[in-house]
Amino acid sequence: MDKNEKWLQWAVEIQSIAQAGLFYGKDRFDLERYERLREIAAEMIGCKTEIPMDKVRELFCGETGYQTPKLDTRAAIFQDGKILLVRENSGKWSLPGGWVDVDLSVRENTIKEVKEEAGLDVTAERIIAVQDREKHNLPVYAHKVCKIFVLCRNRGGAFAENSETTESRYFGLDELPALSTEKNNEEQIAMCFQAYEDENWQPLFD
Repeated sequence: MDKNEKWLQWAVEIQSIAQAGLFYGKDRFDLERYERLREIAAEMIGCKTEIPMDKVRELFCGETGYQTPKLDTRAAIFQDGKILLVRENSGKWSLPGGWVDVDLSVRENTIKEVKEEAGLDVTAERIIAVQDREKHNLPVYAHKVCKIFVLCRNRGGAFAENSETTESRYFGLDELPALSTEKNNEEQIAMCFQAYEDENWQPLFD
């Protein structure tokens, strides 16, 4: 871990301790100290990154209780030995997916995201992997993320351009386009191919 990532890890840890203290603490003076620690952590992130301070405060100061990672689902859908990717507004490509809504399960969220981003109706069939994002993707985020890759089966539907994606297409592993690597990289796409080709695949987890 380089120095830039180390200070980020410290800031995240300070924020986590402060958030737990605010939730479990009773003494009002301690609560004031924990609140200030959380503000300092947010200021550190705002100072060292290009993330706007209002976004930093939303990420760091909007939650209560014990801090846990955010969940992100990514759907692997295959057709004729190729994998489905969607092109984002940035022009980069990714597996359909996104943050898990608070009122949805991992399976439900996977299905929802595919419908929204790729226009397809799918069944979520197998877990491919559960990954700690910062062990696989750059840049390191100011919050922890748990990524869940899910093998899905296409049941029908058709792509329609939407607010998040402008195109969908199937690609072979040797013809991948420019990927949105903060969400999925070539190694992760290759992992999905391996899971698709192996009926006895055992889910990977960090």
